[in-house]
Amino acid sequence: MEKTIRKAILPAGGLGTRFLPATKASPKEMLPIVDKPMIQYAVEEAYACGIEEFVIITGKHKRAIEDHFDTAFKLEESLKKSGKSGLLEEINRLNRFHFAYIRQREALGLGHALACAAPFVKDEPFAVLLSDDIIEPGDRLLGAMMDLYQELGAPILALERVPRSEIQRYGVVSGEEGPRGVVRITGLVEKPSPEDAPSDMAIIGRYILTPDIFPELERVKPGKGGEIQLTDALSGLLEKRPIFGYIFTGKRYDAGDKVGYLKATVALALRNEQVSEQFSAYLLDVAGRLKKQ
Repeated sequence: MEKTIRKAILPAGGLGTRFLPATKASPKEMLPIVDKPMIQYAVEEAYACGIEEFVIITGKHKRAIEDHFDTAFKLEESLKKSGKSGLLEEINRLNRFHFAYIRQREALGLGHALACAAPFVKDEPFAVLLSDDIIEPGDRLLGAMMDLYQELGAPILALERVPRSEIQRYGVVSGEEGPRGVVRITGLVEKPSPEDAPSDMAIIGRYILTPDIFPELERVKPGKGGEIQLTDALSGLLEKRPIFGYIFTGKRYDAGDKVGYLKATVALALRNEQVSEQFSAYLLDVAGRLKKQ
């Protein structure tokens, strides 16, 4: 039996250039979606799957992430004195999680960020969550991948079928889909052109990886954009062991993109009991006025 997955890595050292100027001095991962920063959605998703240890790969101007997941004694005392028990309970939920922080001194890509976490992971399998991929609450993506890992004992990549017109934004795999949406991967390529893409199966921001990825990351040379690409390291690992994909058919929002971020905000606002009724009425009003124009 393979080891249980106890740890999750959340890379958060990127520059967030797609959200400038908002991210000039504030982390993209701390941009709010309704009433939580986007990174908290990923942490809560992993925690719901039984993961309690998190390592966040940070960079310059990322201190707000550490502060968010730290104890806020004065705030807690103020909420307690003012009788705001609901808000107090909400922020105290963050105290259940255990965090370690590693500084990525240069934003050299996802592969480089994961390599920074090698001393923390040691010889254990681990999950990777990219926090700007927001998974609709209730869609059990990471949990299904963890179950597959226990069954197959091999790395599992989350996949989603995407239009060919968008394929150049992703790492893409080749392979054939089998039962339950499981793909035995035969090849990987980073951000191919629509003409060169081996399939429409794109890698999205959830991974179950094994520690033998780290020697491959050390061997990888900088690829597109001068970055260390995780896809290239996975290609090297594929020559040594099987790697599987799991095709996700639920709802994902690319909150690293402005339009995707707005879509995620609308979708999660409509699920939020505190604001859904008023917000839904507002959206219907806006839609009605636009229709009349």
